[in-house]
Amino acid sequence: MAFRQALQLAACGLAGGSAAVLFSAVAVGKPRAGGDAEPRVVEPPAWAGAARPGPGVWDPNWDRREPLSLVNLRKRSLEPGEEELTSRLDHCKAKATRHIFLIRHSQYHVDASLEKDRTLTPLGREQAELTGLRLASLGLKFNKIVHSSMTRAVETTDIISKHLPGVCKVSTDLLREGAPIEPDPPVSHWKPEAVQYYEDGARIEAAFRNYIHRADAKQQEDSYEIFICHANVIRYIVCRALQFPPEGWLRLSLNNGSITHLVVRPDGRVALRALGDTGFMPPDKISRS
Repeated sequence: MAFRQALQLAACGLAGGSAAVLFSAVAVGKPRAGGDAEPRVVEPPAWAGAARPGPGVWDPNWDRREPLSLVNLRKRSLEPGEEELTSRLDHCKAKATRHIFLIRHSQYHVDASLEKDRTLTPLGREQAELTGLRLASLGLKFNKIVHSSMTRAVETTDIISKHLPGVCKVSTDLLREGAPIEPDPPVSHWKPEAVQYYEDGARIEAAFRNYIHRADAKQQEDSYEIFICHANVIRYIVCRALQFPPEGWLRLSLNNGSITHLVVRPDGRVALRALGDTGFMPPDKISRS
C-alpha cells in the first residue's frame, strides 16, 4: 500500500505544478500514443528565466527520462497492480552509460569576413591532428561523430575522423556557434544584440535537450560519442548538464582542439571527467582563438 501511495503522490507531482510556457522550438518528448488529444505541457528552458531548483538541489529528472515520468499512469482505465507497474517502470529504465566527448574546433582565420572563409590555420590543422591522435589512443569504440555545420568545425572533423576510420559523421546546424544566454558577470568586449540571445539561445538549448540525456532504455551497451563544435556551445552544455547556473558559461575557458568529457549514468547522474583538456599538445601548439 505504501508503494502505491508513493506512486500516486509522484504522479500527482508530475501532473501538477505551475503553468509552463510552450516553446515549440525546443519542445521535447513525443505525443501520447492512442490519439490522446490532451495538450502537452513543456517546461520553459533555463534561458527563458524558468524557475530552477535552489543551489545544491539536484533534479534527478533533468532530462525528463525518469521511468516514472515515461509511464502513462492514465493509459488504462483500471489502476495497474504493483507488479505490472514495476515491470513497466523497469522497461523504461536506462541500462547503459553515455560517454560524451565535446571537442572545440581548432584555430581558424578569425578575420575572414565570410563564414565559409574562416578556415583552419596551419596551426589549427596541426591541433586537429593531435586531437585525433589523442582520441584514437584512448582505444574506445566510438559510435558516431556529430559536428557543427560551420566551416571550422567541418574541417576539424575531417582531420579528426581520419584517425577514427569507420566512425560515421553527422552534421547539424543545432551545434553552430552563438550566444546561448546573457553571461553573468557581463563582459565589455562582447555584447550581442538581445535578439541574438533569443534566437541562438533557443537553438543551443534545443541542442542540449536533443543530445545530452541518459541512454535510451533500448541501449544495452555503453556508448562513446564525439561532438565537434564551439566554445560557447560546449560551455553552456557543461553548465546545463551539471545543473550549474547557465549564466556562468563565460567563466569557463576552452583551448582550440580541447577535449571535454561528460558521463551520463543510467540513473541520470552526470559527471565531468575532463574540461578543455589539451595536455596532449605541446605548449607551442596551444591556442584559444
